[in-house]
Amino acid sequence: MAANITDAPDDDDKDLPLRDDIRLLGRVLGDTVRDQEGPAIFGLVERIRQTSVRFHRLEDVAARHELEAMLAGITPEQTRRIVRAFSYFSHFANIAEDQHHIRRNRAHVVGGSAPREGTVAYAVARARAAGVTADQLAQFFAAATVVPVLTAHPTEVQRKSILNREMELARLLRVRDREHQTPDEEAEAEEALARTVDALWQTSMLRRTRLKVIDEVANGISYYDQTFLAELPRLYATLDACLRREYPEWTGSLPPFLRTGSWIGGDRDGNPFVTAEVLAQALHMQSTRAIAFYLQELNTLRAELTMDARHVGISPELEALVAASPDTSPHRREEPYRLALSGLYARLHATAHAFGQPDVPVPGRSDLVSEPYTDAAALLADLDVLDASLRAHGGRRLADGRLRSLRRAVQVFGFHLATVDLRQNSDVHERVVGELLAAAAPADAPATPYAELDEEARVALLLAELSTARPLASPFADYSEETAGELKILHTAAEARRRYGDQAVRNTIISKAESISDILEVAVLLKEAGLMRPRERQLDLTIVPLFETIQDLRNCPVVMDRLLSLPLYRALVDSLGGVQEVMLGYSDSNKDGGFLTSGWELFKAQTALVEVFARHGVALRLFHGRGGSVGRGGGPSYQAILSQPPGAVQGKIRITEQGEVIAAKYGNPEAGRRNLEILASATLEATLLAPEGPAPDPAWLDVMESLSAHAFRAYRGLVYETEGFERYFWSATVIGEIANLNIGSRPASRKKSTAIADLRAIPWVFSWAQCRLMLPGWYGFGSAVADFLRERPHDGLDTLRAMYRDWPFFRMLLSNMDMVLAKSDIAIASRYAALVEDEALREAVFGRIRTEWESTIEVLLAITDQESLLEGNPLLARSIRNRFPYLDPLNHIQVELLRRHRQGDTDAAIRDGIHLSINGIAAGLRNSG
Repeated sequence: MAANITDAPDDDDKDLPLRDDIRLLGRVLGDTVRDQEGPAIFGLVERIRQTSVRFHRLEDVAARHELEAMLAGITPEQTRRIVRAFSYFSHFANIAEDQHHIRRNRAHVVGGSAPREGTVAYAVARARAAGVTADQLAQFFAAATVVPVLTAHPTEVQRKSILNREMELARLLRVRDREHQTPDEEAEAEEALARTVDALWQTSMLRRTRLKVIDEVANGISYYDQTFLAELPRLYATLDACLRREYPEWTGSLPPFLRTGSWIGGDRDGNPFVTAEVLAQALHMQSTRAIAFYLQELNTLRAELTMDARHVGISPELEALVAASPDTSPHRREEPYRLALSGLYARLHATAHAFGQPDVPVPGRSDLVSEPYTDAAALLADLDVLDASLRAHGGRRLADGRLRSLRRAVQVFGFHLATVDLRQNSDVHERVVGELLAAAAPADAPATPYAELDEEARVALLLAELSTARPLASPFADYSEETAGELKILHTAAEARRRYGDQAVRNTIISKAESISDILEVAVLLKEAGLMRPRERQLDLTIVPLFETIQDLRNCPVVMDRLLSLPLYRALVDSLGGVQEVMLGYSDSNKDGGFLTSGWELFKAQTALVEVFARHGVALRLFHGRGGSVGRGGGPSYQAILSQPPGAVQGKIRITEQGEVIAAKYGNPEAGRRNLEILASATLEATLLAPEGPAPDPAWLDVMESLSAHAFRAYRGLVYETEGFERYFWSATVIGEIANLNIGSRPASRKKSTAIADLRAIPWVFSWAQCRLMLPGWYGFGSAVADFLRERPHDGLDTLRAMYRDWPFFRMLLSNMDMVLAKSDIAIASRYAALVEDEALREAVFGRIRTEWESTIEVLLAITDQESLLEGNPLLARSIRNRFPYLDPLNHIQVELLRRHRQGDTDAAIRDGIHLSINGIAAGLRNSG
């Protein structure tokens, strides 16, 4: 598979290494296809590739017809091999691009370039230049919270075994890039690449069984091995060095403001497979991974800290650790640090046993008997003793090595590894509270059922329950499976906090939150598990309402205002440090109201929440339910954080990292550290530094309101008000096939129906990406602008151009839309539309979509003053141009396979081919779900 895809004449010399890597991987893949499948398949793949490249490079329409005819004539078995070849090339292009980004970042650092946007060096330097003092920075870090939260949504279509082999490819490219190799070494390196590609080719890309929740937990934990456990401490060290360089007066110690979170094992909204047992097992697995890492590091430190007491002094505190060590080996009699570390190792190993982790796979002696640690803070205190002793006796450099990284890891990850959030739907909470109240009421009580009470009566009843320490649940009552399960989840969370520490479970999220009672119901349920104590007015978990729909976003400032006005609830917030978290749903609001309206309502909700919380004197922490694709709120994190409304960040932000985005961001350690650095630096800048440029013109807010109203009508008119649109969607996309993929533990719909309203946002967006329409990322904008320009024919376009130029929020919206439209292809989408058998329905719906697509591109280019899409982002434009000749064949094959499958062809090769094509297209688009 020759890789001639980077021959565009406008490529700069700095991209030569990228082209070389892609050529190399393409050549190795071609060799593998020829060796494994024979020259006939290799020749067919090459003809398809060359024809697709010819169409894209020369815009040869005849080449597209030739390509379509060629693909329509291949057999199912040929199809499976061809799809795998083109899918792997998309994967390899991703690997090469990631390595090139790392290469370019390193080149800037090595070349002494000024710090770049998104780095902590840039953020700290900006803070210094803006007059931010060391004390102000210390206050910021003391109150800051920055948390990426991993979620197991079903858009991660790659198997873990595939990801592991691809990480090996990335490692081999990195070694090849950074080492001056002899000819023999180069040959050995290329042979290692070939072995890895051979292994990939002989490994199934598809899962044969649906993932279980515990499988998703294991997948999530694997990113700690690859990235978080090592790279987060390194990032803290980098930030500390930047602070000391820019602020010589800096003497502070960075608190663990940057942590990690997870929904995997705690998110039971619509997932019946997340139970109390699963939550307990997830937390157990996480703790096992953290403690195993610490044991490994302690064992390595024992080999490194070999100082002899006859040559160096030690502190009295270290002497005490030596005295308490069970290690009595005469060989280490004069090696106090090794003796002390043996004691730490023994205590931590005993802790693992106490947690039910007797088989932790760690090196070193495990026969030393000691008492377990009570908590991670006790382990950290012992490590601090080693650190202080080293620094006081000429060992500063030793203290700043592995020991510093381990101390930071324990501080950040504790014994829990990642904080697991609980999440459940408000309808479930309502039913559970109603059942508990009914069971607790006297048999002859004429009380109205809870579900029939109005909001005011519900709030009064719930506040009364929160004012008494009397539990509602009785061990002698029989409850439904749902109620018993919900209570057991909360009791499991309480036990996990006692065992692994308070950070193990810190938040409980309410999906479909609409009212005050939705939030108070959760407080009542927490009381049943001892996680809310009425007498002390103490709350252990933050109750986080998730406002998802357009109407919910509009109502959330009023709901939160009234909630914070309740003295009892305000006391609970104060017990948590005066911080209240609110989660905003990007994907569901987009599915509900379209891209433009969702973005605008999210902006307005945040602005209003900032005002409400300031009035109440409560700190606001926003949890952004962003996805990978623009249709689910995705896009570049740095710009997204900086474009938030003034005051919306306040040093506190949590962001979901979902589906395939986790692998893309954190599968590579260096890329993972870079993404973590972006979150930290953007949060610092958004909080402490005034935004560059003037505040948005108040008139622009009215313009956005008008645009949003027009876009909302256009979007809702198509998706929810067009007769037959649901049938069109299920016929013209791969939603049915996606629903049957083994790519997640959670069903694609909330109910057993095909209704758009019941479909989850993730498969909704994923399906439109597969057919190359990306409809959720742009639909309605063209109509909105056209209507606006009819209302403002003289100055409308100039106004929109000024908004794009001077308002980060509007610029970010259009930049994301620009990217999405560049990845769309109306000609390919038309082939999917042809799968709709009802010709009238097909023409009616696709005709509207095509018209809106053309209109949206036209007005976008006019506002941004571009001749073509992505004119201002040449790097992404090159990436898309280079990879699409390898992506288009997958779409054409997928359409043909869908047609055969839906006509009743039951050949397993066709089913596998459809699933493989879904995998390859997702890889080629990168942020598809």
